Amino acid sequence: MNFFESQRLARVQSRRMLWLFALAVLAIVAAIDFALVLILFAGEPHGEDASVSIGQVISSHHGALIAGALITVGLVAVASLFKISTLQSGGSAVAQSLDGTLIATDSSNPHFRRLRNVVEEIAIASGVPVPQIYVLENEAGINAFAAGYSPADAAVAVTRGALEKLTRDELQGVIAHEFSHMQNGDMRLNIKLMGVLFGILVLGLIGRKLLVGLSRVRSDKGSLPILLIAVVVMILGYVGVFFGRMIKAGISRQREYLADASAVQFTRQTLGIGGALKKIGGLAVGSKLDNAETEEVSHMLFGDGVGYSALFATHPPLVDRIRRLDPQFDPRQYVDIAKRWSAPVDVLALDAELAQAPVAGLSSGAPAAPGRVLPTRTSEQSVSPAQVAGQVGNPAVDDYRTADRIHREIPKILRDAARSQTSAMETVFALLIDTDTAIAARQLSLIANHAGAAAMAGTEDLLAAVATLHPMSRLPLAAMAFPAIRRFPRQNLQQFVAVLERLIHADGKTGLFEYCLAKLIGAQVTDALDPPRSSTIGKRKLVDCETAVVHLFSVLAHFGHDDEVGAKRAFNVGIDAVYRQTSHRYALPSDWVGALDRALPELNGLDSTGKELLIEAMVSAIATDNQVVVAEAELLRVICAALHCPLPPLLSVA
Repeated sequence: MNFFESQRLARVQSRRMLWLFALAVLAIVAAIDFALVLILFAGEPHGEDASVSIGQVISSHHGALIAGALITVGLVAVASLFKISTLQSGGSAVAQSLDGTLIATDSSNPHFRRLRNVVEEIAIASGVPVPQIYVLENEAGINAFAAGYSPADAAVAVTRGALEKLTRDELQGVIAHEFSHMQNGDMRLNIKLMGVLFGILVLGLIGRKLLVGLSRVRSDKGSLPILLIAVVVMILGYVGVFFGRMIKAGISRQREYLADASAVQFTRQTLGIGGALKKIGGLAVGSKLDNAETEEVSHMLFGDGVGYSALFATHPPLVDRIRRLDPQFDPRQYVDIAKRWSAPVDVLALDAELAQAPVAGLSSGAPAAPGRVLPTRTSEQSVSPAQVAGQVGNPAVDDYRTADRIHREIPKILRDAARSQTSAMETVFALLIDTDTAIAARQLSLIANHAGAAAMAGTEDLLAAVATLHPMSRLPLAAMAFPAIRRFPRQNLQQFVAVLERLIHADGKTGLFEYCLAKLIGAQVTDALDPPRSSTIGKRKLVDCETAVVHLFSVLAHFGHDDEVGAKRAFNVGIDAVYRQTSHRYALPSDWVGALDRALPELNGLDSTGKELLIEAMVSAIATDNQVVVAEAELLRVICAALHCPLPPLLSVA
């Protein structure tokens, strides 16, 4: 299942979830009204025909029944909206609700540094911003989760048990599993589940509070109806939770299998994620979390953090998950795992012994394996439109190896600057400074005027290092800077986006890559500022975006070819791939920056089918000879990222 199919499935499941929960709420409303009728009926004088009396009760108290229904629906809606509002900041809110600790970018803790390097490498390989990284330091169980509305506001959290019990390979497998959830639309669905389920649960909580309150006052005949109502509300509230958990479990289980498979495809070995699952099964603490809020996030976790019965389990049986990865697995192996791993083990030393990471992932500047080098600027690689579209949101082992190489080759001064909140913005500014000295001077002046002299000086300090960057390192460096940038207050972020806009509109002479990179970062910041409004897949059709498509391909053709003939050929190939028959002719818009300003947001609203076809057409236009060089591949990646279609590195290490 590719990225676009996963997005379509997530949208279908989201609609199904809302319908099922709506039906559950209606069933609870009907049950509460039925209970009210019985209570009112019990207080009425009875005639010989009980059904008539019930009918009379309904007729005479229909206003109360309607009011009860409206109050019930209102309570559920308000509670759900309240819960969702507490999650407005995205993944960080979920991690903090479980007492997660944000990892400092300059942490000296070797376990934290190993985790950060693993997360950064997988983010680079996936083509998404580096998420916020949290550790649940009070949890000894082996577990992890990814939460958020989109990759721009995502957080990845792992337990202390995972850090101390998992080797680097196993940690990579777990993080790759979580990135699959991040890419495939699971996170957004999971937050909706949290909100809606809380709305149903609140009825049970109200009933329980009423019972506690009534137990403290003198019992009399007048309190009996209230007591009955409290009992009914509590019971029906938990009946709603019963069905809600079943729905949550049904949605979550299959997607766990898909995430396991994606992790194996990414790392190209089953030992990593398989080893993590085996340790969960073999150790007494397993994947259990002790935090009181665990039930709310149970469907997000890598392993079962609650211990539900099979009926409510949000995860497939552990042995089934392991046997899909290792068909020969025998649960009796748990005994050996428990003997070896119940006592503390130095996993960092074990990593070094196994040569999984020369320095246990602690020094990304260490030399890579001999022969592993990034392609030269003129290197070509064969591509096909369908192959590239299939790579969107679907990284493989070669992408991870390339990401590891990219991560290592970024100069230390830039890695440190990107990770630091004091210089992350300047790092991005430096990526956008033009090589033309006159334009660069105007851009630096803009930074000084709108971000301050210190920001301009910091940007200048990084220009020499940025000039040495391999073209494939520019987008990853921006991704590494994003976690530090998004921690700024809203006003600072809005100012940052405004400066980006000024930089790319400086005389309209900026390059297409720099333009798209600035728009991408601006869009990611906007998503992080208002996570619920972020959207990966829209509803527009390509037929409704013809002008935007024409402008995009005109600009791509112009910047991708040195001669008019080649540009026209590329334009025609791309347009024909989208619309088959069209009378459009190649012509670069006089204000191509303004044209793309209008086109990209419109194209970002395409449905999954439209985006998939658009990406295939862009590949056809850029690689008219079925070959791409580094600059073309990176341009395609940044445009895809701006359209919320993360594309791994296209050119692999040699």
